[in-house]
Amino acid sequence: MRIVLADDERMVRTALRAILESEPDLTVAGEAVTGAEAVALVRELRPDVVLMDVRMPEVDGIRATETLLRVMPDPPRIVVVTTFENDSYVYDALRAGASGFLLKRVTADELVGAVRLVARGDSLLFPAAVRALAAEHAAARARPVPAAPWTERLTEREAEVLRLMAAGLSNAEISGRLRVGPATTKSHVAGVLAKLEVRDRTQAVIAAFESG
Repeated sequence: MRIVLADDERMVRTALRAILESEPDLTVAGEAVTGAEAVALVRELRPDVVLMDVRMPEVDGIRATETLLRVMPDPPRIVVVTTFENDSYVYDALRAGASGFLLKRVTADELVGAVRLVARGDSLLFPAAVRALAAEHAAARARPVPAAPWTERLTEREAEVLRLMAAGLSNAEISGRLRVGPATTKSHVAGVLAKLEVRDRTQAVIAAFESG
């Protein structure tokens, strides 16, 4: 699995590289110091995962994330990295399309687990933190209400699944809660993502919080 590190602090990049490359299945394909460098490097190397510092000079992690998701037909999974759980930049990055976020104080095992999690297509969410971020920013930055609100297009079961997703439950946990098979849960989740017109669970959860 190939990873690109984007962070303007050399010590942070060195520590991340040491942790990741201690695993036989992970390799750091490249490092960037600014968001602009990250965009160019990711487009060139096409890694599986990008660890993107949210605050960088010239071009920050939010704009870099937006650019990569816009210009690449098959963009990598992007995880924004921050020092503070309540960093307002994190919320903007998640809305821009990042697959989740990590705090710089995570343990080595948590870092490796997070990279593997997003690489297989899952989202890295801290529901309580996302809920707090949404409550703080939704009023000012809520998306315009469409002519036919997506909330009205969800079936009762899909709405229930979305609430459980927003509570941080995995597909397996949702299956257990609803007493349905994994395939049924997967189908409901896919239906939710399609009707919300979002890329992944992170975007769906943000939409859920913003809609109330």
